[in-house]
Amino acid sequence: MLKKAALSAALVMTTFAPAYGEVTAQPIPIDDFARIPNIQSISLSPEGSALSAIIALPGSNNEDTALATWDLDNPSAPLVVTPSGDRMKFLATTALGADSIFVIGRQEWTGRLAGCGEGRTTGSTATFVTKPYLTSVSQNDFEEAFASGGRTLGVSEATLRCFELAGTAGIVNTLPLDPEHVIINQTNQVSFQSNYYRYNLRTGQRELITSGGGGSAPALFSSRTGELLVRNEVQPSEGGDFEIRTLIKNQQTGEFEHHTALDTQIGDRYTVNLVGFTDDGQFAYVITNRFSDKAAVYLYDLNTREFDSEALMAHPDFDVSNIVFGNQPSNFGEVMGFTYLGLTPTTYWVDDQMNAIQTGLEAAFPDLEVSIMDYSDGYDIVLFSTESPSNPPTYYLLRNQSEVQQLGASRPWIESENVGEQSWVYYTARDGLQIPAILDLPAGWEEGDAPLPTIIHPHGGPWARDFGGWDASGWVPFFTSRGYAVLRPQYRGSDSVGRELWLAGDNEWGQAMQDDKDDGAAWLVEQGIADPDRIAIMGYSYGGFAAIAAVVRENSPYQCAIAGAGVSNLSRIQNNWSENFIQRVLQGRTLGGMDPMNNTDKANIPILLFHGDRDVRVPMFHSVDFYNAVRDQVPAQLVQIEDMPHSLPWYPRHFRTMLSAMETYLEEDCGPGGL
Repeated sequence: MLKKAALSAALVMTTFAPAYGEVTAQPIPIDDFARIPNIQSISLSPEGSALSAIIALPGSNNEDTALATWDLDNPSAPLVVTPSGDRMKFLATTALGADSIFVIGRQEWTGRLAGCGEGRTTGSTATFVTKPYLTSVSQNDFEEAFASGGRTLGVSEATLRCFELAGTAGIVNTLPLDPEHVIINQTNQVSFQSNYYRYNLRTGQRELITSGGGGSAPALFSSRTGELLVRNEVQPSEGGDFEIRTLIKNQQTGEFEHHTALDTQIGDRYTVNLVGFTDDGQFAYVITNRFSDKAAVYLYDLNTREFDSEALMAHPDFDVSNIVFGNQPSNFGEVMGFTYLGLTPTTYWVDDQMNAIQTGLEAAFPDLEVSIMDYSDGYDIVLFSTESPSNPPTYYLLRNQSEVQQLGASRPWIESENVGEQSWVYYTARDGLQIPAILDLPAGWEEGDAPLPTIIHPHGGPWARDFGGWDASGWVPFFTSRGYAVLRPQYRGSDSVGRELWLAGDNEWGQAMQDDKDDGAAWLVEQGIADPDRIAIMGYSYGGFAAIAAVVRENSPYQCAIAGAGVSNLSRIQNNWSENFIQRVLQGRTLGGMDPMNNTDKANIPILLFHGDRDVRVPMFHSVDFYNAVRDQVPAQLVQIEDMPHSLPWYPRHFRTMLSAMETYLEEDCGPGGL
């Protein structure tokens, strides 16, 4: 151990000559990633008459956000722009019917949660308050959508305040054939209890439809009428497990009937997601992985209560995640397409007209991913976006299926030639399991060129996965523009890439899950891509755990680790999860393996830790405690970032702090080196 630690310290002082072959990338400035995008969160109203988006506040040098709305009779410039306040910042928006706009704002808040949110149950917690607002296209007035002083029926003021502190609000259903109403919900992220409201966009009255909690939750509302069609119940079962039961409303009797064929045990972790019904009401569309490793769409007969023997839609390599139903009067309820989770989420259109539009747009924008976002009845107006790994999203309108108008580019200052190439790859783990991954290489590098400094970049979660295209965090193009190869392993424990891979991660934190990252590094060396003496691991949240775990594992392939908001103490995370019975059974049982805090005496490579001081998802003590435990054994740095929460969006100053710290660390204190 002492010999390895001394060797690591020596590596810190080593200078690596930048022998990068034909790499042509030039470092993209940190400010290009830190600045707020020019435009984001854009949507088209159901009638196709208005647009809303979050934009960079004019005159703020992309340091602040604003809400913008457009009248589509004159889309060349926003109709109205409302700046964020000094404290409350606009984050996201949705254009609704009846000339209404839904917008989410967030601000810092410090106070006593008393069990109403993630954070300390006693004393004061530094966190954020998130609030939903409703306004009009003209933005004359903003009404807090869940304000206790409003006309909310059936919910106490104390409950509303708790939701404000611990909840997230969103649109559940826009009820496209009813311009007067939408269904909205607010979910407490700690108790998982949700309230669902029918909101009248003209009068402002909100009526409680139903609540989720106590073992019951609504699962599907009718997009035509707003009535609840499907609900789920959680019931105790043998072995301390819980059963999820699906109850479907019988349209003849009005009663909810239990369909046992759709039941699943929480611990088994099968996907059984009822997403809609056929027009005749005889069949349900169910997305499930019960019959194959990858989730697929099956028809379920409501009368015989049996699944079809063959999938209606399946992909051999990726999960099917959604069915796209028509939401306009002329195609309402029709199956328009299926979305599968490939390198990027991709919609396979079965509707001939939509497929023709998609094909035409792809021909007009070669080498870019084209995503149809919204459309009006008759396809007179189609809102779509383009992007690629080297091109941040740009938003357009297609009018009358012939005229394209650009609404705005999110980051037009990014020089795409400095980002590089991206591909979906597979490599074999040491136990034979196939691990998918996303590989990004710097611009200009080709097979046979000198091996590259490399970043192994595991995602958070771990029950999540990475997607290709433009990286919203900016981390991947930040690294590739500086000459690094970046591998994002979809290690065992990742979801949405097959149930076998997902289950293989159970209780393997820091063990087989960690082997997958190390095996990815070894594979890159074998391929001649990675220089074995210039490899680092960088991750955030669970990815931060992986970076921390790498520090205390023997025979690490890395010269250093970078951990953002990383978990270091598995015992304390397990104790927190044990308070919720569903989370305890669903994920808590799988959280086991090597606990870094019990192995700090084995630390053998340098580490940089960074953490936001308003992070309540992974509290800062995880980074502080690990830093204090290893700083006398290996070179260690800790950067605490003021007012930074766990999840995006972050402020420009947050990006500047973390990216500057990583750049300096890799160039001067780690060993992989940069251009």
